[in-house]
Amino acid sequence: MLFVLAAWHSDAPDLAALPRTVAWGLLYFWLYCCVFCISNQIGGEAEDRINKPGRPLVTGLVSRRGAWVRWLIYMALFDIVGAFLGVLEWTIIWQVVLTFYNLGSWARHWWTKNLVMMIGLAAQLAAAWQMVRPITPSAWNWLLLPALIMLSHVSLQDMRDIAGDRVNGRRTFPIIFDERPSRIFLAVCFALLPLATHFILMVPAGNAPAVIACDILLAAISLVIAARLLVTHTPQAHHRSYMLFTYWYCFLLASAIIVL
Repeated sequence: MLFVLAAWHSDAPDLAALPRTVAWGLLYFWLYCCVFCISNQIGGEAEDRINKPGRPLVTGLVSRRGAWVRWLIYMALFDIVGAFLGVLEWTIIWQVVLTFYNLGSWARHWWTKNLVMMIGLAAQLAAAWQMVRPITPSAWNWLLLPALIMLSHVSLQDMRDIAGDRVNGRRTFPIIFDERPSRIFLAVCFALLPLATHFILMVPAGNAPAVIACDILLAAISLVIAARLLVTHTPQAHHRSYMLFTYWYCFLLASAIIVL
């Protein structure tokens, strides 16, 4: 939704159109989440019996057939809303990648998992902008850079439960490349991230105080994550570092409202 607001604010924002823009954006991204979450529970039912016993499929609150019916209905509604908003191509891309991810075992290997997250994020941000106005060259920079970052940086997510992933047969980044080399690699990635955001996103926007403040905040979060990866090694610490990464992403999209 933050990128929807960035698109609305980027060129002669119309206050009268804002409520409608927000309402359609909320509906679209509610469906975006629903189709993912339902398929995630369908595909992960066996594992959820051990790790998440309170989920509806596991408890019997929803039958497996009922979950499939709900998923197909929401997928159809998602297509209808996407077509109405002029973002059907991005809607279909998300549907394809989430199907591979949740129902095709792509989440079990780091390369396909990160690839799906990269494509899914690009589809998410492209739809958010395009439902408001055509995607501009500067908007492409703001949606492609975060997507490309997912290919490497999102492996931070897998540092939190290496033991559990190993038991469940997942081939995550830290399992394949070992924990210490993975921490060092990710620390370098996060240390270099401020350079990418500065030169690709902030420099074209000029030297306004608000732009500089956004640049500094994003850089500070990135460097804190890099430092934490080098000095903290517990799953709990990695979880906090990953949460910082999610805050970084939210601040990045909030910055787009200011900068674009």
